[in-house]
Amino acid sequence: MKWVTRAHVKVDRVACPWLIRRFVDSEAEFFFVAASLVNEIAEQDGAIPFDVPNAELGHKDGKCSFEAIMEKYGLKDRALLKLSTIVNGADTDNPHPDPCSAGLRAIAAGYSLLFPDDMENLENQFQVYDALYAWCRLDAAKSG
Repeated sequence: MKWVTRAHVKVDRVACPWLIRRFVDSEAEFFFVAASLVNEIAEQDGAIPFDVPNAELGHKDGKCSFEAIMEKYGLKDRALLKLSTIVNGADTDNPHPDPCSAGLRAIAAGYSLLFPDDMENLENQFQVYDALYAWCRLDAAKSG
């Protein structure tokens, strides 16, 4: 499947492709374009828009796009649920974010500075999400 979102990735626009590749579509192709072009590219290429205003897989009711994707595809793994709270706190104005959220926001900002090319950013930052997910799996196992 093809997926499209806004260029200049930050937290949710890295977390979502990670989630999609790992749990929804291992062959996913991602396009990062100007916000004004997302709907055009979606229609033209049959790509699924995410993390853009008014998209099915976007922010709604205090939830981030990562959470929308989890709901749409029925992902209920406890470790992913924990990770979703961290991503939400890093990407929204959640008044009570997970304690790890501030660190994830800082890491995402740093990666954006190190890797301004969105695809290169994803390639490098996916390891952060792999590690964070591994930690969430450990945390979920401890809490039974």
